[in-house]
Amino acid sequence: MSRALRILIAVAALMGGIVSLSAAETAQLSRGTAITDPDLLRRLDQSDALSISRLLSPERNADGPLTTDLMFASLPQLAPIPPAIEAELDRYVSRYRETYPGETIGVGEGFDAQLFDRANLTSRDTRFVLVGIVNRMDRAYVSEESCGEIRLIYRLARFDSRPDGSKTATRLPMTLNLVMKARDARQTDANGKPVSCAEIARRWLDNGDWQGLIGRRISPYDAMLDRIETNIQVSIAPKSALHDFRSDYLLKVFKYDPATKRFEESTLENQIDRDRILADDALRRDFRDWLLAPENLREFDRGTVLIPEKFLAKAAVVPTPAGLDASALQPEFGMMQGEGDGEGRGDPVYSDNDVVGALKRAAARGVDMQNVRSVAGFQRRLNDVTCAGCHQTRGIGGFHFPGVDWFADSSSNSSIVAASPHFFGDQLRRRDILTAFAAGKRPDFSRGFASRPQTRGSRELAGTEYQDGWGAHCSLQNQGSGTADKSFTSWSCAKGLTCQAAATSSRIGMCFIKTR
Repeated sequence: MSRALRILIAVAALMGGIVSLSAAETAQLSRGTAITDPDLLRRLDQSDALSISRLLSPERNADGPLTTDLMFASLPQLAPIPPAIEAELDRYVSRYRETYPGETIGVGEGFDAQLFDRANLTSRDTRFVLVGIVNRMDRAYVSEESCGEIRLIYRLARFDSRPDGSKTATRLPMTLNLVMKARDARQTDANGKPVSCAEIARRWLDNGDWQGLIGRRISPYDAMLDRIETNIQVSIAPKSALHDFRSDYLLKVFKYDPATKRFEESTLENQIDRDRILADDALRRDFRDWLLAPENLREFDRGTVLIPEKFLAKAAVVPTPAGLDASALQPEFGMMQGEGDGEGRGDPVYSDNDVVGALKRAAARGVDMQNVRSVAGFQRRLNDVTCAGCHQTRGIGGFHFPGVDWFADSSSNSSIVAASPHFFGDQLRRRDILTAFAAGKRPDFSRGFASRPQTRGSRELAGTEYQDGWGAHCSLQNQGSGTADKSFTSWSCAKGLTCQAAATSSRIGMCFIKTR
């Protein structure tokens, strides 16, 4: 294999272009944990049963989902969202011009960087289309009372009229995720008893009567609403003298406030506010001490850590494509680690010695570390517990769920699969948690690294790109006579494949066919 071809393959994999399983097989992976059936999603959307406007305003008399101009203008719950996004776009443009003073940025062709057209949020020709429903009861550790989350994922689309009166649809680079609690504590079953987490899990595993949603008007209690997450491709720029090809994505979260009955701008879960932490000595020390405390390190290792809000940011800009190393995925976190001289000098947040010492203290207290067993493992986990780091790991561009493309014209550039390799690789773990819930057992909410799914003994993913097959992420240090990193000892390749360097990573490679 030529070096050029290898690089091309690596880039395709990083962008989510390599899919070793068929659409039917990926749908099988998400059985019971997500709804990705195109025909069902089309009927749910067109019946208006699960449109954003119907869920937030069930009493309205208008038929059909609202266009974006009417949706943001007529639903007071959404009023804070457009101005918050506008402000972030203004900040982004300002930073871009400071970083690349010789380049132009704007909407449409003719600019060095093409900007997201914010007019799409106030247009009568655009609306949010239902493209997927995802069960996230695996996140019940955040709030056991709610049994986790159910996510309704919408893709922004533009509908243009044809001369014959029909319409053609174009996918736009924005998703809106309406996150609802899986259970309202006031819900009761047919016998008047509170609906249990076990019952909700059983309904999903049995696939439920989803056809019954068509034509119905669902009116969730306000108590079911949790937050809205938005992901926008804010700009795309070809390779230039100043940078390689780059596409930036803006992540925002709006938490539902029952008192104001509005989605208010909020912090992103575990998205560390690097600039603010590095500018405040006391906050920097607090963050280091909190993160390295044995009781927090255990949850950090298992991927269930919830970093306190005082350390978090209200927005994240995520560049794509990214490399395979944690420092490449989230470079600002790499700057939080110094070379480590034993005294912390030159180290803005933590040193290698700080991490090694914390791991030793945790071991002395009997904490069994499952994933983070080295400094490199600590760096990777610090990256993938954040919104930004996770979105860059095995995503399709900057998205993990671009959605089912049931509405696009057959001649358009539609996606082949609804979600990323990271999404499909995690479905076995999520189903295992649903199965535990359904059986009335306490689930194990832990997860592996975003690059390598936690298989929990199942061989369903063996030989695929998700685990150890062609295109899977692997550890370069597992080969040869070198000492393998304890955090990545299981990151090997299937028979006939070997871990080969890809992109600029010195630790993580990809499984390719042996060339000799």
